[in-house]
Amino acid sequence: MPNVRKSLLQLIFSGSSMKRWNDKLRPAELMEVDKQAHKMMVAWVLFLLNSRDMGPDERADLGTRIVEGGIFDYLYRLVITDIKPPIFYKIKENPAHYRQLTDWVLTELEPRVRSMGEPFWERLKDYISKPHEQGMDRSILSAAHLYASGWEFNLIKAMNSHDTELMEIEDSFRNGLERHSSLKGVPELKEGLFGQSRTPIGHFAQVCGQLRFQKRWSQTPRIPETSVLGHMFIVACFSYFFALSVKACPVRAQNDFFGGLFHDLPELLTRDIISPVKQSVEQIGDLIKEYEEKELERVILDPLRRGGYGELVERLSFFLGLSIGSEFSACALVGGVVRKVDSMELQVQYNSDEFDPKDGDLLKMCDSLAAFLEAYTALRNGIASDQLQQGLWRIRSKYASTVLLGQVHVGALLADFD
Repeated sequence: MPNVRKSLLQLIFSGSSMKRWNDKLRPAELMEVDKQAHKMMVAWVLFLLNSRDMGPDERADLGTRIVEGGIFDYLYRLVITDIKPPIFYKIKENPAHYRQLTDWVLTELEPRVRSMGEPFWERLKDYISKPHEQGMDRSILSAAHLYASGWEFNLIKAMNSHDTELMEIEDSFRNGLERHSSLKGVPELKEGLFGQSRTPIGHFAQVCGQLRFQKRWSQTPRIPETSVLGHMFIVACFSYFFALSVKACPVRAQNDFFGGLFHDLPELLTRDIISPVKQSVEQIGDLIKEYEEKELERVILDPLRRGGYGELVERLSFFLGLSIGSEFSACALVGGVVRKVDSMELQVQYNSDEFDPKDGDLLKMCDSLAAFLEAYTALRNGIASDQLQQGLWRIRSKYASTVLLGQVHVGALLADFD
């Protein structure tokens, strides 16, 4: 049975300290976890657009391979942190050298990841051992990676006009996206990134990327600082791991990942309003939520709908729980309608792909667990703060006796963080 451990959670969180483009002049620090979040948001768009004509089983299989491929890529990247991309690509061209590097990566990952069970570990080994394997999942992840990296490149380009590598780097992104132009959505993303016109998909990907500029706990000094964008990816990974640990069906596990990935999307429009503010005045939380939903409709959903991407609007609305009141409410497709259900009811009655299930309490717990890691790591890094101590205490107290769906003792996991 998959078992989520402290070491795996800390490994996922460590991308919050991993800097990107650190040999270039940057207007702001660009972190690996933010880029991975942006990449997977774009991968989700491409997944939906390119699986329209697939049957349910084929679509579910593709979704799982995209989610896990994104996580596996991230884990690999965390280990080879100091190898510049051009050097890494050279290594990949030599099978013997790549095999040596991969064997070392697996040695580093095994103590942290193998607790997720043999099937997960074997899928990870198989994925990273075959970097040149072809398939729609790999093509989607590659295109999403190129877009997210190209988006960052556009941020730093003007500040590095003296850099002799600049033209070569930009060409690599343009040519790379061109190689994936047969995928639905890629030409629009490329136009939005390097062209002169704004496309609905390009606009959506652009606004998602902006969440890397919004810092969490903005009034509390922390090391490392975390962005709303990076936090969303951490929650997504945690949610997927815990979904596997409670034996979620494939579609439920995917929905938990993407539900975590998009759960704070409205904060693009309102900033990261902390819970004490939302709860300080009666009904202010409802007022904030009403404003978020109006702005979400105006800035994100309506442009996609008018652009002909109604299926993206429908799924974003599903992940954000717009029809059932909260992104943290469990739901399932019952009688052709998305309905709010009890978490244990979801586990017992609706844990099957046909019901399109998504967890609620599990996602909320992972959101809190990510906040716990943020506070815990800052304190371990020497930041003395009453707010951080109080945050740890609140989360420990809330989950001290929680056994998630009767299977995962959250309090015991938190107790490992001494």
